[in-house]
Amino acid sequence: MNAQTEKLNPLGPAGVLQVLRDAPVLDDGASPRGVAVIAHPHPLFGGTMDNKVVQTLARAFVQCGWVAVRFNFRGVGASEGVFDEGRGETEDYLAIVRQLAPAGALALAGFSFGSFVTTRALQSLWPQRIIEKVVLIGTAASRFEVAQLPAEAHERTLVVHGEQDDTVPLADVMAWARPQSLPVTVVPGGGHFFHGQLPLLKSLVVRHLSSTAT
Repeated sequence: MNAQTEKLNPLGPAGVLQVLRDAPVLDDGASPRGVAVIAHPHPLFGGTMDNKVVQTLARAFVQCGWVAVRFNFRGVGASEGVFDEGRGETEDYLAIVRQLAPAGALALAGFSFGSFVTTRALQSLWPQRIIEKVVLIGTAASRFEVAQLPAEAHERTLVVHGEQDDTVPLADVMAWARPQSLPVTVVPGGGHFFHGQLPLLKSLVVRHLSSTAT
């Protein structure tokens, strides 16, 4: 994504995982705010860590001083293993957190299938450590059993969905969010991939990351 991008190959539960890590450019002596781990869309439908929405999320985190970690799930790109319907992918996510963000401030993010996996990872991690920020884009609530979020995480969470998403209908996301009283930010006219609206999506994420709600 930029000159600060590192290619990494940590070992996951099913073999080597392909990872890109983007670091912010900071003033001398300054430290990043933390590490953000970002999950990509469905592996069987062309989803990779190079997806435009995933890259937009990474840019937003880096702009706000976070180290952004993107990775290919098992069976995607150079990552070893095979698709596992979210179970193994959650283990991949948790392995990335353990190895590349073992301590310090942590943010979790995902797009589409990646949001589903992110909610599962959040459930596992929440009892163990503080999650500073959560970003869920195009949450795949119509296709998978997306986990509910801990009530204490709501103020730290941004959920964004396109009004005209024809992959995951907005009504399905609202049906997931409503019992939790979890707010959903709706992008008027937005589709699943936010074509032509990625700058707006980035600004929404930046605004969320810049807020002081904890």
